[in-house]
Amino acid sequence: MKTSPVITIAKRELGGYFASPIAFVFIVIFLLLSGFFTFMVAGFFENGEATLTTFFVWLPWLYLFLVPAVGMRMWSEERRLGTIELLLTMPIAAWQAILGKFLASWAVIALAVLLTFPFVLTVNFLGHPDNGVIFASYLGSLLMAGAYLAISAMTSALTRNQVISFILSVVLLLFLIVAGWTPVVNLLGQWAPQWLINIVSTFSVMTHFASIQNGVIDSRDILFFLSVIVFALFTTSVILHSHRAG
Repeated sequence: MKTSPVITIAKRELGGYFASPIAFVFIVIFLLLSGFFTFMVAGFFENGEATLTTFFVWLPWLYLFLVPAVGMRMWSEERRLGTIELLLTMPIAAWQAILGKFLASWAVIALAVLLTFPFVLTVNFLGHPDNGVIFASYLGSLLMAGAYLAISAMTSALTRNQVISFILSVVLLLFLIVAGWTPVVNLLGQWAPQWLINIVSTFSVMTHFASIQNGVIDSRDILFFLSVIVFALFTTSVILHSHRAG
């Protein structure tokens, strides 16, 4: 049976991640930082509650730097090595290459997130948590990671310099975080009308992720993350086509 070009590209990218230290370094750093912020900084044991709220509260901020670190090489490396022309002239559609590379990078992040399962075992050993809420939070975190990664792919297509791609991603993602952050909302409330505050909050990953963290899987929140992914990947396609035309 003929393998889909998307799967072929994804396998190639996954092989590239694990053939170098990139994937392993990312996973180890993610797990170490997750454990540190969950159990040390947030005072997990002092709280006396069998929940993973402390883990998921810090997750958007961990993603802010770690996800762009994975996504910055997605297209910048192809442009730097001059292999992007070869890839885009292969007998596959550009969207297949984009989706394949995106899915491979998303799989690396998903693996890192799933390897935090000892956190789930810990809270279940210490008490009786609401595992439905934990499952919803994990689902939301993977969707949020996909949105972050799609934006990183977009900035990676803009430049052949991985550092510039990383910085652009962090700036854009920081906007999506602070747009609905309580201190920012309170600051806007001092001078902005309520309708403007509502619009700004609509673009916030924190607002949508907070709902899922509470165990409420609202279709509007799912649609938000999927819309960000589709829009960013579509923009990536437009950018790559402009490079090809140029």
